[in-house]
Amino acid sequence: MELLHDRYQVEQSLGKKAGRQTLLARDLQTQELVVVKLLTFNHEFEWDDLKLFEREAETLKSLNHPAIPRYLDYFELESPTYKGVALVQSYIDAKSLEQHLKAGRSFSEADVQQLGRSLLEILIYLHSQQPPVVHRDLKPSNILLGDRSGNTVGQVYLVDFGSVQTLVAHEGSTITVVGTYGYMPPEQYGGRATPASDLYSLGATLICLATGRHPADLPQANLQIQFKSSAALNESVADWLEWLTEPALDRRLTSAQEALQVLQAGRSRSLSTSEEKTRIVPQVTKDQIFWNAVWRTSSVGAIAGASSYTAAALIASAKYYTSYSPMLMSLVLTAIFGGAMGLGLGFLNGLLMAALTNRFFLPLKKAWLYRWSVGIFTTGFSLAIMSPVLMMLSPNWQADLIPIILALSMGSASQFFAQWYVKENRREKD
Repeated sequence: MELLHDRYQVEQSLGKKAGRQTLLARDLQTQELVVVKLLTFNHEFEWDDLKLFEREAETLKSLNHPAIPRYLDYFELESPTYKGVALVQSYIDAKSLEQHLKAGRSFSEADVQQLGRSLLEILIYLHSQQPPVVHRDLKPSNILLGDRSGNTVGQVYLVDFGSVQTLVAHEGSTITVVGTYGYMPPEQYGGRATPASDLYSLGATLICLATGRHPADLPQANLQIQFKSSAALNESVADWLEWLTEPALDRRLTSAQEALQVLQAGRSRSLSTSEEKTRIVPQVTKDQIFWNAVWRTSSVGAIAGASSYTAAALIASAKYYTSYSPMLMSLVLTAIFGGAMGLGLGFLNGLLMAALTNRFFLPLKKAWLYRWSVGIFTTGFSLAIMSPVLMMLSPNWQADLIPIILALSMGSASQFFAQWYVKENRREKD
């Protein structure tokens, strides 16, 4: 067994194609299995191959996702057997979708949907990088699937970033056509790739799983894959796959986030008018929920705190102040203190609202249950926080009312946020 770079002991070959080899090796320093990808400098070598190989290494180095191999090492290699460069990445012990298909495994509609969701989440991560990362070669052999766990189809991984392109890297560069026939969209044949290009490849891959046939073997009409008669899929899922594999970019789903939203909603579409596509509104994100919850409840808390403390101070000051100047100064300071107290309580309430919403009510299903749940829970939480304050205050009704008013105002603040969240979700469904 050959030793590479005095560290990686080759155990077996995983694959070979023109100028490239993929090896399974053991890292003698960590004793872990790794994948070593080699680009050899031989008669088949082209400079474009080196550019793609280096870009793959740079891209993997910048990524950190559990469903994507980890970058481990990169080095030049010169030995009696190999001369070139090597990329080392983590090894994932799982079979590819292509291997599963060849072994006779069939995929149900539920499997296709689960795989679609998992792969879209990976694509959302890739396309959200700065600059966006486009895989350009999404197909069954580049998707690994772990063993089934319960009702899930298995852990999904996306591998082989040898065709990857960052949108910035593409600008001003020469055209390099990469991809796989049957899975690559029409624009890729002209050297153009966008995040929507990965969506086409995803759709073609899922069509392959649903039909058990290579997309290139299915009939086409105006470059659109005709698969419905070969797959047992309900109308909304088949419609979604057709939307993913629209040959024209301007008729295709434009982002992985949008594609995931349509899949989760089970929404049909019609491309007879241009208005239909504009009706898809991006899903309310966790970041939007967080920031809206914090600022809405904090602002209500600050107003409630300032007003309640000021009102209590106004009643009390009538007994102690005979001139307006010191009374006015006292009211201003009390309002500032009360506003700060309310702001702090509102901020905590906002954090709680965001956590509850993201954990239990995303996506929103029953608006009435959401409103009641957050109203009761956040009011009770605020009363629990303010109870020690209530006990420490002097026993007079004005002071006792302040923490109660603040706690109740958090229920109103929660409804203020809930109203926004429900409205946003209804707007998506219109």
